[in-house]
Amino acid sequence: MTIPAIKMPAHVAMIINILESNGYEAFAVGGCVRDAIMGRTPHDWDITTSAKPEEIKALFHRTIDTGIKHGTITVMISGVGYEVTTYRIDGEYTDGRHPNEVTFTNNLIEDLKRRDFTINAMAYNDRAGIVDAFDGIADIENKTIRCVRVATERFAEDALRILRALRFSAQLDFSISEDTCEAIKSLAANLKLISKERIQTELDKLITSNNPDRIGLIAKYNLGSFIFEDASSLTKDSDTFTKIISVMNLLPADHYLRWSALMLFENDPGHVLKKLKFDNKTIDISSRLIKAINFPIPNSKTKLRHMIVKFGKDLFDSYLFTFIDAVSHAGFYTAGTAAEIVHLKSMYDEIVSAGDCLSVKDMAITGKDLISEGFEPGKTLGEIINYLFDLVLNDPSLNDYETLLTFAKNYRN
Repeated sequence: MTIPAIKMPAHVAMIINILESNGYEAFAVGGCVRDAIMGRTPHDWDITTSAKPEEIKALFHRTIDTGIKHGTITVMISGVGYEVTTYRIDGEYTDGRHPNEVTFTNNLIEDLKRRDFTINAMAYNDRAGIVDAFDGIADIENKTIRCVRVATERFAEDALRILRALRFSAQLDFSISEDTCEAIKSLAANLKLISKERIQTELDKLITSNNPDRIGLIAKYNLGSFIFEDASSLTKDSDTFTKIISVMNLLPADHYLRWSALMLFENDPGHVLKKLKFDNKTIDISSRLIKAINFPIPNSKTKLRHMIVKFGKDLFDSYLFTFIDAVSHAGFYTAGTAAEIVHLKSMYDEIVSAGDCLSVKDMAITGKDLISEGFEPGKTLGEIINYLFDLVLNDPSLNDYETLLTFAKNYRN
């Protein structure tokens, strides 16, 4: 393959030059090198060096002890942080995630040996060029995810690498080598050792990539029961994932839409997402979306206004119609026909265009107004507000101060 010239950012080159001019080795390493070789723009530039943490700190004006126990110092330049890590050899992994101890070394190759995949185990500086001890360039050319050295050892050290393999496969559109696949299958149970937050992060990068179909690898490698707690649909056969993928492929790479697609056949999507430690917004939007697409399509504006209030105007404005279109085209929408979906969209546009009242705060009369008109604060006042709101949902023309005041007085009497 033709490898483009690698141009490091000025600050990265400066850090490497400072380290080298003081007698140490230093290289850009990992994903930034991989991306540069592939002609992609690296998001982060990590640096590895033979200098020990205290030696790194002595050479730069401002540093942060990001992970000094494991040899990582963040060098701050013009408000931007660059991680600089001492060459190291990892000790034994007993928790399936982190080494119990690390040993610093002066040997770059020893440091590269501990990394996850060959495509992430390359280093570069302007003096030495690309250091590729494990054929990462060949694997890039062959579009292959392959573990460094023995795959079972790499996954036994850190089970999160299993999900990283799936994620890189999706992000880069690479296949996974046979030996790496077999190691994933044999060590799948180790995923139970990984925090739900880390699992969530890897899965999010996977399903919001350009190849969300790689989520099907979870079924292929029987990973579902080790990833999803209390999920009814995602721990079974690959047929469910095939259906989910057909919907995902019709959706934009939006976090909320893609996760809603993944939860499409779950009885309680909010519960599954909560187990994965998701934020309340993701849980809320996905739960409402799935409930909404199972709700019968209203055949009148009155019923639609009630549906909008039930599920939220934000859902209609940003997500619902896109989601319905995808689920419908994939053949899994049962709440209405194509013609009914078109009519639903038309009614919604007319309701929004007319400025119909869709929330209590948009009513022409407020609780404070009613109190000023002699109504007593309390439970009955709340009942009156709800009664009035229901009236204007049924007939928007009633959203007038004097009209609603009359209805409120009649209700009270």
